[in-house]
Amino acid sequence: MSNQKKRNFQIEAFKHRVVMDPKYADKTWKILEHAIHEIYNHNASGLSFEELYRNAYNMVLHKFGEKLYTGLVTTMTAHLKDIAKSVEAAQGGSFLDELNRKWNDHNKALQMIRDILMYMDRTYIPSTQKTPVHELGLNLWRENVIYSSQIRNRLLNTLLELVQRERTGEVIDRGLMRNITKMLMDLGPSVYAQEFEFHFLQVSAEFYRVESQRFIDCCDCGEYLKKAERRLNEEMDRVSHYLDTRTEKKITNVVEKEMIENHMLRLIHMENSGLVNMLCDDKYEDLGRIYNLFRRVSDGLSKIREVMTSHIRESGKQLVTDPERLKDPVEFVQRLLDEKDKYDKIINLAFNNDKSFQNALNSSFEYFINLNTRSPEFISLFVDDKLRKGLKGVSEDDVEMTLDKVMILFRYLQEKDVFEKYYKQHLAKRLLSGKTVSDDAERSLIVKLKTECGYQFTSKLEGMFTDMKTSQDTMQGFYASHPELSEGPTLTVQVLTTGSWPTQATVTCNLPAEMSALCEKFRAYYLGTHTGRRLSWQTNMGNADLKATFGKGQKHELNVSTYQMCVLMLFNSADRLSYREIEQATEIPTSDLKRCLQSLALVKGRNVLKKEPMSKDIGEDDGFFVNDKFSSKLYKVKIGTVVAQKESEPEKQETRQRVEEDRKPQIEAAIVRIMKSRKQLDHNNLIAEVTKQLQSRFLANPTEVKKRIESLIERDFLERDDNDRKLYRYLA
Repeated sequence: MSNQKKRNFQIEAFKHRVVMDPKYADKTWKILEHAIHEIYNHNASGLSFEELYRNAYNMVLHKFGEKLYTGLVTTMTAHLKDIAKSVEAAQGGSFLDELNRKWNDHNKALQMIRDILMYMDRTYIPSTQKTPVHELGLNLWRENVIYSSQIRNRLLNTLLELVQRERTGEVIDRGLMRNITKMLMDLGPSVYAQEFEFHFLQVSAEFYRVESQRFIDCCDCGEYLKKAERRLNEEMDRVSHYLDTRTEKKITNVVEKEMIENHMLRLIHMENSGLVNMLCDDKYEDLGRIYNLFRRVSDGLSKIREVMTSHIRESGKQLVTDPERLKDPVEFVQRLLDEKDKYDKIINLAFNNDKSFQNALNSSFEYFINLNTRSPEFISLFVDDKLRKGLKGVSEDDVEMTLDKVMILFRYLQEKDVFEKYYKQHLAKRLLSGKTVSDDAERSLIVKLKTECGYQFTSKLEGMFTDMKTSQDTMQGFYASHPELSEGPTLTVQVLTTGSWPTQATVTCNLPAEMSALCEKFRAYYLGTHTGRRLSWQTNMGNADLKATFGKGQKHELNVSTYQMCVLMLFNSADRLSYREIEQATEIPTSDLKRCLQSLALVKGRNVLKKEPMSKDIGEDDGFFVNDKFSSKLYKVKIGTVVAQKESEPEKQETRQRVEEDRKPQIEAAIVRIMKSRKQLDHNNLIAEVTKQLQSRFLANPTEVKKRIESLIERDFLERDDNDRKLYRYLA
């Protein structure tokens, strides 16, 4: 059997035609029409849906689909016209209720009708490209009910009135509103947009135009922004409860335009409450609000940024050019740090840590810090103050935080090499006087500078620390080889490498005989252990501790500079000395000697000498003698301790000159590096490249760069092109 050939079965149609009852279609339609009436009249419970389905099925099967479809349209249209009249007749508040109830009824009826006519929906309608039953029901509802002349405008006005009432604080039936707007959406996106949304947005724009004008005339900036924010939130809430989600962007755009964009400049510049006022008074909440609202409109944030930048630059300019502020460098830098902290906090808390605002803040600080040519010196003085005494008893973390803040200001400096000059001088004084709070803090700052500017920037500073350590070892070796020196004066020498420390002119000074002999012994020891070196004494940088006994036997230990020691030791062998005699005996330079005598004789509580005549200035004929009545509560008395102070004008000029001289080889090195790699380059591009390469240390002056180029041409490092005088070539 398995070998038998498989056969395909076919069912053939009747050979003779089946004749239908000519009145069959009319009878069947009457049954179906009656059923549709019953469904709309809420009497569907007595109907046999199976029988009705079979009737509809047979009509389609026997080619009466057109009759069935046309009859459906006619019957539904008649019912919907009756529904429209019922809705039109509804009074006042019951209008929407009636419309909603009838809509729900129509939907239920439509569902039942679609079930009965399912076969027509699946076969006849696709083949004839007619509208499916459910969609047909929606279209007929739209045409006969929603587009009814008595309903159309009334529906729109009722919806807009309810929104208006809600905006003025009334509570409305949001559930009913949601049902009606959903009905419009179900009837097609264009119905919702044309019948409601378009008019809703227009009315809203007018409402907010009027309201914003009223608010701005009577509110300050902060209050206005609160109201705008509240309105924006209300509209988003309204959308989430009963409008199409796609309406949210459109309505928020309306509110933003009418309440924010159209009043941006007036809000920002509002007197006594605008942006500048908020910045000055640290109004974080208001600033956060203005940022969040303005970011919603085009150019909003750039307007805030411009005003903030302008304000910071102006207030910063006043700060760095105010003569009163410049009297105290430490206070000056502290104010800069406070300003930076203030705006960092604003950007962090109110402006969402926006990078563009951070960049604007940085560029503003860089602008005004460099308006004051003394900023590098003052920042170094601030560091000096902190590392001498300001950070005593402060935790390591706080020390790091302070140093990090200083580094932020350092980054803003265009003349970093000027800072380096002063920092080196101040560090030298701290190290030599032993006044630094913490070696760790000193080294930490040098590491930060190294990270910022490279090894070259800090190599000499690190060399200074190396010298201090080496000097300790040298002194131990010196005393180990001279045990006889344990009695008598003690000498501590710091041997400083010439290139690492700030250059000082060697000043001669006649040391007391006891010290002079000790110094010679050290010189002999040092040169004996190190070949090919020279020692020159920097007496102006030293200090000494002297034990002194005054008239009534009161004993004190005086901490003085080397110059002051030389002067005081003269009074061991003389009761009274004139200025000229002191000058002749010590050979201390005039300006230094006068300062030295002023600190010994004219500072209250430190006046171990007396001067005749008593006057503030030191004259060449003045006489000096020991103040026998000198007394102090302290056994150890510091006199004229050298502290970092602002430079006088001539000293400032001298430092500036030294800086300019130091820059010349750096500019030349940069030019040669660039030309060596490029081989030839025009003048403007060379200037730009040099400026870019050197900006981490200082801002190169184009005139100075030009001079260095000329110098290199004279020395045959570069040559000019014969045809183009602005084109340079590198000569290997």
